[in-house]
Amino acid sequence: MAVLSLEAFLDAVAPGLPLAGLDLGTKTVGLALSDRSWGFATPRPVIRRRKFGLDAAALKQALDGEQVAGLVIGLPLNMDGSEGPRAQSSRAFMRNYAALDPRPALFWDERLSTVAAERAMIAADVSRAKRAERIDSAAAAFILQGALDRLVALRGSA
Repeated sequence: MAVLSLEAFLDAVAPGLPLAGLDLGTKTVGLALSDRSWGFATPRPVIRRRKFGLDAAALKQALDGEQVAGLVIGLPLNMDGSEGPRAQSSRAFMRNYAALDPRPALFWDERLSTVAAERAMIAADVSRAKRAERIDSAAAAFILQGALDRLVALRGSA
């Protein structure tokens, strides 16, 4: 399925199933999952990037195992809102991945999500080495939580 607008995504996802948040980095794919009521996002282990086919298979296996209804993908916009090479790379990944997985997907502005995740980890006194291992999944959780909050608000007003 193609990447959808917020409203179309809300209409396309099955209620009562978790959503996944993705932070598509160059070395890893950060992964987070929501609970079934879309109340909170939890970081999961990262997927180490190798080749697209292997990355996509690992991602699909993780999503299938959790019965994920839809994907929220971080879109790394520049601070002025424009799209640079990283945003184009994220769009290309999802364009290719959509051919392999019919789940609905939504791009979500991820500006400063990594900064917020790192600040939260520093405040929790997480060591530098552990932060490096977990930062992409923590960023994915921030991305997903932002989308969950908006989706729940939209669902409540409908």
